Amino acid sequence: MPQFTLDSLRAAVDGGAVAFRSINRLLPAGGAHDKVFPPTYLKERNATTKYAFEDRVIDGVTTKTVLLDSVASQANRMEEALLEAWNRGELKFPLVRVDFSKVPELEDLDSISALQAPHRIADALLRDSLLGDVPFRISTVGRAITDARPDHATSMFAYCPTALLFGVWDSTGPKGGLGSKFQRAIVSEIVGIGAAAGVKTASRLDPVGVQRGVTIYTDPNDPTGWTSEEALGGKKGKPYNRGGAKEAGRPAAINHGNIPPTIDSEAGGVTIDHALHTVVISLAALRRLRFPIRADGAPFADRSARDVAEVAARTVIAALGLAAIMHQYERGYDLRSRSLLVGTGPLQIEQVSRDGTTTPVTLDRDTANRIVAEAAAAAAAAGLGWVVAPVELTPAPKLADVIRASRRLAMSSADDGDGPV
Repeated sequence: MPQFTLDSLRAAVDGGAVAFRSINRLLPAGGAHDKVFPPTYLKERNATTKYAFEDRVIDGVTTKTVLLDSVASQANRMEEALLEAWNRGELKFPLVRVDFSKVPELEDLDSISALQAPHRIADALLRDSLLGDVPFRISTVGRAITDARPDHATSMFAYCPTALLFGVWDSTGPKGGLGSKFQRAIVSEIVGIGAAAGVKTASRLDPVGVQRGVTIYTDPNDPTGWTSEEALGGKKGKPYNRGGAKEAGRPAAINHGNIPPTIDSEAGGVTIDHALHTVVISLAALRRLRFPIRADGAPFADRSARDVAEVAARTVIAALGLAAIMHQYERGYDLRSRSLLVGTGPLQIEQVSRDGTTTPVTLDRDTANRIVAEAAAAAAAAGLGWVVAPVELTPAPKLADVIRASRRLAMSSADDGDGPV
């Protein structure tokens, strides 16, 4: 089968298809019989477990399923995969990031980009940072991003095209809740099919046999340490507590003592017949994006030139979506502890037409990378170029101060035995 090309992608984006999709069957790495552990959620109403179980109709049969990786989590994983490819030099696209590497006490944060921040380019971390000496949101770049909207998306494309793929709501910017919303154009989730809840057991045998009846106190002479009542000569200190209220004063608070065997039926993992990883890139959503001006701010020469440029820009975003699928697939499906999934065959991608018919897409990582580069060059030639050099921000002093204060509070709370707040 011929390899997918930029021309193939452009034709699909220009109206030849409504979507690309990938539906892949996965199994636990330990085999079909092995348990996997889904993400846990707070229990609501009559829920009996902390997992997101749901009945879905599959091939005409109502089947019990469980969510293994949500749409939001999958978006984060694809963003991580793209950022990793960017760091390796395999992909080049605009990136806005905050550099903490030279900020005292925060050097370990290194840099945080719009691909890592929870609210992407609209996140408060970027909002509360500086471009040079200017607050980001009132800088030239920040104002351009703030003013971007689906029918006027040129500046967002120039500085943060991944936001047009993964979606963003600028609810923390100058316009508040009236800030622009860009819908998610790529949707991905992993669901366990034929799910049955399991149980999890836990216990610990202390080799030195510290008994539960021993009382542990903070040492008045060393607030960060602990001691027993006897060692204080009868002077009782505050019950030592670093393991939650139930552990206060118990040997478990200092990780000593036995833990009796317990059974957890709320978050004990699941067995599944198989898992399905489904990804959809909506070309219909991309076609709603409008680019009325060139990247340099000038109007297009005529409607025909604008039409060419708009198709070129949408093609770039679709190419990034296909690259995200490929790079995530190459990274594998290690979702969390005891949730490693493997494929049952090669990655399958299809082009979906308006009538529902599908055409297989033959694609690998290198081809996906090349198509992104070719599509970006074509868009630039049409007047919609990227700002490829990273936009480097530094945290505003007040942002650095609040992070440092939070870290000190966390350390102080731990030392006082009160736990995180």
